[in-house]
Amino acid sequence: MTLASLSPQAALPSPSTAVWQLGPVPIRAYALCIIAGIVLACWVTERRLRQRGVAPGAVLDIAVWAVPAGIIGARIYHVITSPEKYFGAGGDPMKAFAIWEGGLGIWGAVAGGALGAWIAARQLGIPFGVVADALAPGLPLAQAVGRIGNWFNNELFGGRTTLPWGLEIHRMDPDNPGHALRDDAGQPILEPGLYQPTFLYEALWNLGVVALVLVLDRRFKLGRGRAFALYVMGYTVGRFWIELMRTDEANQILGVRLNVWTAALVFLGALIYFVRVRGPRDYLIPLGPAATTTPPPTSDLSQVDLSERETPARAAAPEGYRVVSEEQYAAWQDTGVVPPAGDDSRSDDGQPSDDTAAADLTSSDDEPVDEPSAARTDRADATGARPADRDS
Repeated sequence: MTLASLSPQAALPSPSTAVWQLGPVPIRAYALCIIAGIVLACWVTERRLRQRGVAPGAVLDIAVWAVPAGIIGARIYHVITSPEKYFGAGGDPMKAFAIWEGGLGIWGAVAGGALGAWIAARQLGIPFGVVADALAPGLPLAQAVGRIGNWFNNELFGGRTTLPWGLEIHRMDPDNPGHALRDDAGQPILEPGLYQPTFLYEALWNLGVVALVLVLDRRFKLGRGRAFALYVMGYTVGRFWIELMRTDEANQILGVRLNVWTAALVFLGALIYFVRVRGPRDYLIPLGPAATTTPPPTSDLSQVDLSERETPARAAAPEGYRVVSEEQYAAWQDTGVVPPAGDDSRSDDGQPSDDTAAADLTSSDDEPVDEPSAARTDRADATGARPADRDS
């Protein structure tokens, strides 16, 4: 008998319904949580991309590729690591496409999403390291929200517990997915005892990873994908010990769950990358139409076209980006002057060189550039890069 067994247990309830019918359309709590997580991740990523000079709305172009690729990758990983459910005795291969019945692997989601983000980054002309680092805190935030869907589904819990807290689990109806079995009185049936809420542990751990990435990224200004590697390391450490607590069916290697091995290997890969890769954080200056400004009108009021004020033209997407140092980016925000090509203040190893263009921004006549403050503000707005919120 232990002290924990003598303590009164607080029972955390679980929902008895995870699917609601809106006419003929099923509304699934798990899907809603996944969508909410994606929206939050996009919002965080958009802010961080803007802080590094990427034009507004780029996250939507990235999400168009990354989200479907992530879902496909998550499903492929699940099917590969649990093939007996679909191709074994009594399995149904067509069930491999029934993604609404559950079965998504986070490892495949990250790999597939990274591939989609890489494709989008190439199309937009954004270095992939910038995109990965911008995603770093948004991904664990999305994962934390997604774990709420597991709570609705009464899944991904651990074994019986005698701790002062525990999770109630409903016995779900296999013939009516998303609904608990009910007794003769119509009450949902609970499994005996209380269980470890491992989904909750992972959700809270992921929120801690969000804080870790934000704090260390602000302190050390991580670049070249190192913020993303930090997220991977933080997540896999938590997944390692939480996975050992789970009791749901899983394939094993040497008596250890497959995902435990995966977490350990992915952690080592991220650690090696984080230690070996060096270099400052990259900032981007848009090129092309998005980097130009419209001169202020010089005509009198009688010649102003009011229709243009009523329906302002949408800012054109940049043709590409120039990678610059933080000092150059700050100078560009202040003056609106794009550094000359080939003058990016970096050496071949990515470290700042001694002669930076940001140290002496002058015109072609070696006269100091002096623009009115209003023109500088208009120029920054036209490029989609504002001086506020430089670090998250």
